[in-house]
Amino acid sequence: MERYYPVALVTLACSLMLFGMATVVARTHGKVGIFPPTMTGHPDLENAVRGHMNTIEWLPIFLPSMWLFAIYWNADWAAALGAIWIVGRILYFIGYTRAPNKRFAGFGIQGAAAIALLLGALGRIVYLMM
Repeated sequence: MERYYPVALVTLACSLMLFGMATVVARTHGKVGIFPPTMTGHPDLENAVRGHMNTIEWLPIFLPSMWLFAIYWNADWAAALGAIWIVGRILYFIGYTRAPNKRFAGFGIQGAAAIALLLGALGRIVYLMM
């Protein structure tokens, strides 16, 4: 199990990142005076909510891909790509909350890391099955 410690740490870092984004959304609710369950009505709130939700939408792609990559390829590489994914998502979120058109660099970084993990895991599993 020790070989998966780096991947476990990246998984927990992902959880901390999501918690941080949720905190920004909560603070933005207060800042703009629009309280839950309302999620629209001010661009700052809408941008924070969408940046957070878009990250959550990527989790079913990212997490299984990272863990399967770690199991079937290499845990250290999986953790490194996972860390890159997190950096990309943070840049995406910061860009989105500042101005939605500033989110694309972060999206590209996280997208490349997610695709590498997904296709790497899939390719290795198919190869081993043959």
